[in-house]
Amino acid sequence: MMEGSCLCKAVTFRVDAHVSRLYQCHCSLCQKQSGSTSNTATIVKASDFRWLAGEDSITKWQRETGFSSHFCKTCGCPVPNPLRNTPYYWIPMGLIDANTDDSSLEKGAQVRVHLFCKSKASWDTIQPHTERMYDEFVDNIDSFIQDLMQLKELPQQI
Repeated sequence: MMEGSCLCKAVTFRVDAHVSRLYQCHCSLCQKQSGSTSNTATIVKASDFRWLAGEDSITKWQRETGFSSHFCKTCGCPVPNPLRNTPYYWIPMGLIDANTDDSSLEKGAQVRVHLFCKSKASWDTIQPHTERMYDEFVDNIDSFIQDLMQLKELPQQI
């Protein structure tokens, strides 16, 4: 079990799953949303996700394309959101509380893949041992999720 929260702790949540597949998205939308060069996240089944508090403190902004950004009304922090028309939730890993039981993050949990590297910032570097997928945005979110969920485990790095 992992718990997380927004910056002001108005929104809190729990993930009841072991997480091993993290990804870093370098698309321009994630750069703008996170205020950084990329966004480290994971995807979990909706049945493994629970809001603990503050669901009424969440607002959302949505593009015509369907991309949406959910965030806390108070502090503006991005928060988990359901992936459109799928049984999955997107979880930004920076929201996970430091006191999370290490067993929730499977041994060796690490970024498995970098997405949309064509739009990465010029000063951003990518770990050489990780996969790269999708140069540009994909419209079919179902195949995108399947590709992420089927990532192979990487050997432990020394």
